[in-house]
Amino acid sequence: MLNLVLFGPPGAGKGTQSTRLIEKYHLIHLSTGDLLRSEIANGTELGMEAKKLMDQGILVPDNVVIGMIRSRLESNKDAKGFIFDGFPRTKAQAVALDELLSEEGTDIHFMLALNVDDDELTKRILNRGKDSGRSDDSDPSIIRKRVEEYNNKTAPLISHYSEQGKYRSIPGLGSIDEIFDRLCKEIEA
Repeated sequence: MLNLVLFGPPGAGKGTQSTRLIEKYHLIHLSTGDLLRSEIANGTELGMEAKKLMDQGILVPDNVVIGMIRSRLESNKDAKGFIFDGFPRTKAQAVALDELLSEEGTDIHFMLALNVDDDELTKRILNRGKDSGRSDDSDPSIIRKRVEEYNNKTAPLISHYSEQGKYRSIPGLGSIDEIFDRLCKEIEA
């Protein structure tokens, strides 16, 4: 089983590259946002608990998110692997994910971090903003704040996965195909 955490700041190309990795390696995409929406739509106990908190403007606690991930892992026992998107975001979440995967007899193989300089990220997001309709994709000061927030919160995760020998820094500049080739070479090395 191949389990990947695809990591990178807003605008690094995670969405584009995760779609390609899912297709090539037949992975299941685990997006915490998608999981929350699905659990709520299906009226599950975890979904109702999450909805109640979200309706109050409270962040969904890690144990609820881990419960949803556990449910998805258990319902996909024959999966070739998973790609984690938007999770983990903190060291506590990474530790909880490690424990859950260990219980399931597997682990994270790599944290693949797409690295792109801040100026390029701003340029990419502003360009994306022309089509996305998202106000946070069209204001350079908001974009810089989002990137800064990412940079401030990633250090603990980088050290967590580096200590395990699983952190891989991937240059995120170049064509979509060039970046994809770099990711694949790292996975297959």
